[in-house]
Amino acid sequence: MLSTQEFLSSCRPCLGTSRKTHVFRRRSSSISGMAPPILSLALPSETGRVLSIQSHTVQGYVGNKSAVFPLQLLGYDVDPIHSVQFSNHTGYPTFKGQVLNGQQLCDLIEGLEANNLLYYTHLLTGYIGSVSFLNTILQVVEKLRSINPNLIYVCDPVMGDEGKLYVPSELVSVYREKVVPVASMLTPNQFEAEQLTGFRIGSEADGREACKILHAAGPAKVVITSINIDGNLFLIGSHQKEKGQSPEQFKIVIPKIPAYFTGTGDLMTALLLGWSNKYRDNLDIAAELAVSSLQALLQRTVNDYVTAGFDPQSSSLEIRLIQSQDDIRNPQVKFKSEKYN
Repeated sequence: MLSTQEFLSSCRPCLGTSRKTHVFRRRSSSISGMAPPILSLALPSETGRVLSIQSHTVQGYVGNKSAVFPLQLLGYDVDPIHSVQFSNHTGYPTFKGQVLNGQQLCDLIEGLEANNLLYYTHLLTGYIGSVSFLNTILQVVEKLRSINPNLIYVCDPVMGDEGKLYVPSELVSVYREKVVPVASMLTPNQFEAEQLTGFRIGSEADGREACKILHAAGPAKVVITSINIDGNLFLIGSHQKEKGQSPEQFKIVIPKIPAYFTGTGDLMTALLLGWSNKYRDNLDIAAELAVSSLQALLQRTVNDYVTAGFDPQSSSLEIRLIQSQDDIRNPQVKFKSEKYN
């Protein structure tokens, strides 16, 4: 087995960091003398071009299946790389599929770079299952920023929930020491924020302080997507617009729906990316739109399971993503933020 250093060395040829200006390369064509342009590069959308590295399932909506479609609805060009490809999510009795390793990720990045296709405005990452793959992600960040120094890296540090890790414990220190410093926006849940800061969140004030600790480490935007204190569920957002300044902070109270859903964290982070890029100086507005979309989708999911004669509290539920596209494009804002002084 390769050591981490040997593994990283093997990836360097495809993830070198020499800085260069992005130039669209004309390619030969037997019909017209050159290939048509890549329109997402030649005529970029007003929103952006996203590289999303997450899990993928054939059936159901988690990882990229939960993130790509909403971002496309919001006007983004999205290129997905699947860190795993499974038949279904792992909550089923069984699943089959493949896991992408670090060298295979290198190969994909190398292929994009060879054809001058590696210009992105955003990088989005979700579930990562190994230290070696996460270290390769860090090299991808460096490579993308060598091409576009203004790249926005949105990281959902998927590690666990409700006091339990579901990734190897070694990933925590890599996230804390290497990933957080290069992220533009972080979207941890309560447990993940505690893991990243070493700080227990037992109150709203603790949640705000955890955001400040994370700002000091790197990201300008932090959204702790779910905090559960004394039976109350809420989100805390924090935007430090200039280093050294006090961040603008807010909360959104979220109603509890008595059911368990898969893919909601992946969807929430995608929605936060989508709306925060449209409202760059108003993270509170972006969060209101994201929460309102998500809550409408979850309520529709519950209602549809009831209509189908299934008790929504008896098992994890597959979200009704396609049926909720209007709520994603044009959400009715029913959940307002409350700014902290």
